[in-house]
Amino acid sequence: MKDLKKLKAELKQEIIPMIDLSRDVSDEEIEELIDSLVLSRGREMVLTLSEKQTLRTELFDSIRKKGIIQQLIDDPKVTEIMVNGTENIFIERDGALFKWDRNFESLNDLNDVIQQIAAHSNRVVNEGSPIVDARLENGSRVNVVMNPVALNGPIVTIRRFPDKPIRMDDLIGFGALTPEAAEFLRKLVISGYNIFISGGTGSGKTTFLNALSNYIPSTERIITIEDSAELQIMGVPNLVRLETRNANVEGCKPINMRDLIKTALRMRPDRIIVGEIRDGAALDFLQAANTGHDGSLSTGHANSARDMLSRMETMVLMGMQLPLAAIRRQIASAVDIIVHLGRLRDKSRKVLEITEVTGYGADGEIKLGPLFRYNENRLECIGKLKFTEKLERNGFA
Repeated sequence: MKDLKKLKAELKQEIIPMIDLSRDVSDEEIEELIDSLVLSRGREMVLTLSEKQTLRTELFDSIRKKGIIQQLIDDPKVTEIMVNGTENIFIERDGALFKWDRNFESLNDLNDVIQQIAAHSNRVVNEGSPIVDARLENGSRVNVVMNPVALNGPIVTIRRFPDKPIRMDDLIGFGALTPEAAEFLRKLVISGYNIFISGGTGSGKTTFLNALSNYIPSTERIITIEDSAELQIMGVPNLVRLETRNANVEGCKPINMRDLIKTALRMRPDRIIVGEIRDGAALDFLQAANTGHDGSLSTGHANSARDMLSRMETMVLMGMQLPLAAIRRQIASAVDIIVHLGRLRDKSRKVLEITEVTGYGADGEIKLGPLFRYNENRLECIGKLKFTEKLERNGFA
């Protein structure tokens, strides 16, 4: 019996020239072409029904979808897909990481998938621009690193988000935080406190930001700003979603996070939500939060609430050379609350700390007041909010 992999490659070469690229070809037309070829070859080679079905599915996925990893993308239990070149594919399923028993048949197949992903998000990725962030149709976040940067590349990392957005009640059920802490955060969000979510990679920052955003009153105008659109805010009719854009070969200029934050300020927002701050855009976010846009939300990578403040200082300095004292005053004035998340040894994600930024001290340091802290397998209330004016204005005194 003929090798199915080789047969699939041959059939793909036959089908591609048959597709009319001058118009939009439907999935049904592609399937009809595949069925016709598989049926005729099946008679010649005496393929079993199971082999025909496998051939049909893999051909369609390689032409119209994401090749062999399409079945992983479709699997709701898979939360992370890591493609390390053609030979090594690792997946995270149900919190466990392991190597998948399949691989891409050729570098061309992998490159085809990468170009399809990039094109869907209006991105360009090649040797001249080897790093790109993109997203899939289902909202999954994609990072691609190609040669010459990735020596064993191309490298594709896909973070899959749940089909149904995780709400705060779900996080309480998972044990990520207590009902008391969730209710406290609900009041803060409604009252317009500026909240920054910090944590390490994979700690659940985006998921938590999404859940927190759903506390925003539906009557408000929200503008979200992201590198790759991931947030799934529900029940807010006046919602504007903005996404950065890379430069491309057609001469389109890049539109970065700073550009979008400045634009958002002219769009009469009640709230500005920035998916993640990594660079000099931190200064624009702080200025937005300091100019009457209460209730701003964002996330950043850090090891603790205190470390997040240091990282903010560094990020502001990436965009503008300012005195450190001026930067710290900006941060102390703009950020009200820091929620720090972490991932424990058992792979569970927890709120480890909720801290209030209480001001700028005479010693030149930003003052913090711990409110909740994870201790002995539970998030405990350890302090009281100092600045309650916003709560009082909204009837939560």
